[in-house]
Amino acid sequence: MTGTATPDVDAGTGMPSPDQDVVALLMAQHGEIRNLFDEVEQSEGDQRRDAFRGLVRMLAVHETAEEEVVHPYARRSVEGGAQIVDERLEEERKAKELLARLDGMDPADERFMPLLQELRTAVTEHARAEERYEFAQLRRIHDQGALATMAQAVKAAEATAPTHPHPGVESGAENVALGPIAAIADRARDAIRKATGKGR
Repeated sequence: MTGTATPDVDAGTGMPSPDQDVVALLMAQHGEIRNLFDEVEQSEGDQRRDAFRGLVRMLAVHETAEEEVVHPYARRSVEGGAQIVDERLEEERKAKELLARLDGMDPADERFMPLLQELRTAVTEHARAEERYEFAQLRRIHDQGALATMAQAVKAAEATAPTHPHPGVESGAENVALGPIAAIADRARDAIRKATGKGR
């Protein structure tokens, strides 16, 4: 399957525009996630709590969008897609379990930072595996139309995704079935936290 359209290119980096290329979009988000981990680690008190909330939200919506949009496409379209995707889903499940444990914990708890480091290692290894095995294969397909369509679909999925981890909900079908309910509950929880200033 080949596409003839030329991708929009970011003038600063020479790379495809994240608006028109799902791989560029997700790799940019991987960079944002690394920065959010740095922010959590380098802050304290309420700033750490707020930074961690941002990290939780980013990870939750990012993984949901991948599970709904990117993994199903990779599973059916790239060589060895089923195995590649199954391995990524297992990594995501383990990371969600760690994130769920942290999400209910006070960042001042002495167990928080060691567990955060464990999560960071898991998320970093998962992102590298995605970039090496899944994203590289998507690039080899040379279907710019599909990459652009997926970029828009990822953004749409993120706009309505749950904002907290839900371990055990990793497939696209599970996310489509349970995601809207979880998203409403999560976003209500976020609004209450913001309105009341409660840490948890």
